Order: sequence, then C-alpha cells, then structure tokens
Amino acid sequence: MRAMKYCQHCAGPITRHIPPGDDKLRDCCLQCDVVFYQNPNNIVGTLPVFGDRVLLCRRAIEPRLGKWTLPAGFMENGESTLEGAIRETREEAGAQLQPEDCQLYSLFNLPDINQVYLFFLGKLHSADFDPGPESLEVALFREEEIPWDEIAFTVVRRALEQYFDDRRQTLFPVRMFDLRYDEQHTLRLSLLSHSHHKDGEIHH
Repeated sequence: MRAMKYCQHCAGPITRHIPPGDDKLRDCCLQCDVVFYQNPNNIVGTLPVFGDRVLLCRRAIEPRLGKWTLPAGFMENGESTLEGAIRETREEAGAQLQPEDCQLYSLFNLPDINQVYLFFLGKLHSADFDPGPESLEVALFREEEIPWDEIAFTVVRRALEQYFDDRRQTLFPVRMFDLRYDEQHTLRLSLLSHSHHKDGEIHH
C-alpha cells in the first residue's frame, strides 16, 4: 500500500512506475512529473567513554522498551552526522561531547530495513549526565558490568564488543558492516572493511 495518493506540490494523482532513466519503481505525479524518492534512514549516535566505563541509556520508548542502548537517533536535515550524534547524546543522556573529542568508529548497513547506523567514539570529560524523555535511566558501565543480555539492538552489542576488544589492543580502526537476513531468516553480520588507526588519546 502506498503512503501517498496525491502530490504534495500540485495535488495531482500519484502512480507508481519506473521513471525514464531509472531502474526502480517510484511514486510519481502524473500531473507535474515530480518523482518522490524514498531513501534509507540515517541513525547517528556515539559510544561515549569516561575513563574505563561506557555510557548507556535504558530506553523509555518502543521498540525495545527497557533495554539498554547507546545514545543514537535519526539524523536531522541541516546537520552533519557528527552534529546529529552529539545532539542525540545530549538529548537522550544529558551528556556533553565536543567534536574534537569524537572520531568516526563504526558503520552498519541494514539494507533489509533501509537503515544506516553511524557511531562515533567520544571521550567524556565529566560524569555529569541526566536521562532525557526517551531514557528511563543513564549509567556508566565497565566491561564486566555491561548488561549484555539486555542490550536493545544487534548493532549496539557489536559496537560495544568491538570497542572493548579494540581497547585491549589500543587499536581503534573504523569498520563497516553489513547486517542482513539469510535464507533461513537468521541475522548475519559481515565485516566489509576496516582502517588501521591507532589512537590512545581519545580513549584513555
């Protein structure tokens, strides 16, 4: 079922067909020839670190109500990925991060649900934080304290596992993953690429 029936520009009828020069079905206006593209959603967030602990939020909303996650959310128009990630950290966790204390860390492609997750690794200078409207609580966790069975999303669990593994090696490469369902409907995580970046300043 199409979400659109009438054009937002001229109120003409919407049909679904392949426009000239394209290879995918699109919602198109028969009257003014506008093509309405549907593109993947970008979710941006941070992996905030304070000393040897990571900041997590317990979700106050669905999906995964009551589960723990990293501060993240949909990127807004007019902001960069890093600006969005810092904003989400402030809104969900009440924690302050500066751009110079953050670095790109992991990217997850989820083509089955048309989403891309982008996480930045960030250094907190203060343990001051306060849960926002979308968080029941916010807390700092050492690796052995992480509520692994209560992590909300596969991408968050993988980013956390990656961080603690990287910290032991003091090597923090940027990685890109694909997350897809196979023919048996099992979720498969595939590493596509990674850099070779060593940085002990931000994370310690």
